[in-house]
Amino acid sequence: MESKHIVCQGATCQCNFGKLSDILKVKTQSKYYINDKDAKNKLAVTHKEIGQPFEKNMFGNYSKLNNKPCKVSVIEWSGYYKKITIQQNQGHPLLEDSKATCIIGGKDCIRITNHGQVAELSQQNFKNANPEILNELFPFIDFQNDDVILNIKD
Repeated sequence: MESKHIVCQGATCQCNFGKLSDILKVKTQSKYYINDKDAKNKLAVTHKEIGQPFEKNMFGNYSKLNNKPCKVSVIEWSGYYKKITIQQNQGHPLLEDSKATCIIGGKDCIRITNHGQVAELSQQNFKNANPEILNELFPFIDFQNDDVILNIKD
């Protein structure tokens, strides 16, 4: 299996028939976070997020409705990861290539355009990095000096 990202709250989605994107919100579980060391923002999104799981619940003017606004109504997700089950909602995590079926747009009309995960640097990342490469990226800092202190939260 090729490597795919698990989708988290804050992921961006787009409908094939709409003009705007919308942000996924998790409403069915409040316990399982990914890529979020403080466990505050990045809840794992599962296939149980049906109905209206977006911030605005619309993708702008909708070409199937003569460019009138459309309210999202997700009835199912496809392409989720079946080997993991989130206990709180018995859902399987969505992957970055998962798609949603909407009552109006039809089968797999909503796609994920950004999985929502963001890398967080830690002090350990700098300790593990090659000092020569760091000096190329940041020429005014001497990373080979052990006295260098970086203000990065761990």
